[in-house]
Order: sequence, then structure tokens, then C-alpha cells
Amino acid sequence: MDFLRDSKDALLNKAADAIEKGKVIVSPTDTVYGFLARADNKKAVEKIYKIKKRPKIKPLAVFVKDIKMAKELADINAEQEKILKKHWPGRFTFILKYRKPLEQFHRIVPMVVGKNNTIAIRIPNHKFLHDLLNKINKPLAQTSVNISGKPTLTKISDIKEFIAGSGLAILIIDAGNLKKSKPSKIIDITFRKIVRLR
Repeated sequence: MDFLRDSKDALLNKAADAIEKGKVIVSPTDTVYGFLARADNKKAVEKIYKIKKRPKIKPLAVFVKDIKMAKELADINAEQEKILKKHWPGRFTFILKYRKPLEQFHRIVPMVVGKNNTIAIRIPNHKFLHDLLNKINKPLAQTSVNISGKPTLTKISDIKEFIAGSGLAILIIDAGNLKKSKPSKIIDITFRKIVRLR
């Protein structure tokens, strides 16, 4: 377990290197602290499920860098694109119909695809995450730092204790204690009627 409070460039390079090597990192987001891993790395994604004690029937959401990357993972029509552009980047996770990427480069593990062939996608409004996504140029599986169903952790000391207890090697980007914040809103736009799930 490593805690990082280096310069922004050093943090970005270390975080990108860890993710490229198939490791899980903990990073602040525009909502809460989150686990991040390459969405195309099965072992890395499985580590997130293990530490959160999350049932594998509950798919993880995915961070993407832009609309173009979102379109490589989901079928997005003109009406849906207008909705996405209105709310991204930001605290809105949208459920969309999954499409198998044409490029091997952006293939993702089945654990981030829902049972109805859907995928949850978000572009975060966070400078560090924006830079990280651009640097690695791959979708990131992501979820809040907590035991599944329990409150999210906002204090670094609690996160340190949580990670240490897991026995997993996880790099932590230390941004100090975060203010209590609600996770992103989850909106299903796969049907004609927009449905808010959270």
C-alpha cells in the first residue's frame, strides 16, 4: 500500500503506471474516493470486487475520457448524445446499451456489462481523472471506496485502515479528507422514458 502526495505530474505518472500494470488505485473523484482499474483487465477488476465484497452480479460503472470513447462502448443515438453532452463532464452516470468495441484496444471485461447488455458510463468533472484518462487512453472500471452497501469512506485514515485490512497492494492518491458527498446520479436512458435509478 502506497500513499502518494507528490507533485501533480509525479502523481499522474505513478497512477498511470500502476493502472497500466494491472493494479488497482484509490483516487479522489468529483464525488467521493473511488477504486479505479483498467476496464479491460479481469484480474484488476476482480480485485475491486474482492476488497468491496461486492456481488459479481452487480456490474461496475466505467469512466471514459470523452463522448467518442463512450460511443466505442455503447450505442448512442442523437437524442441520447444531446443528454450526455448536457450533463458531462459531471456527476451523472448514464445507463446505455452496450456494444462490443470494434477495436481490441477498448475491449472490457464482462463484469462491467449488465445482464440486459447495458453499461454504466460517466465522464468525471475532475482535472486529475481527466488527465489520467487521457494519458492511458482506456476506459476505467470504477466504484466508491467502501464495503458494498456500506457508507463511502471520506477520511484518509479510514481508507488507510480499510486498504491495509484487505491485504492487497493498492496505490492511494492522497487528497486529504473529502467533504461528505453523494455518489453520482444514475440515469437509465436505454428506453424512451428517462429513468432515475439513484
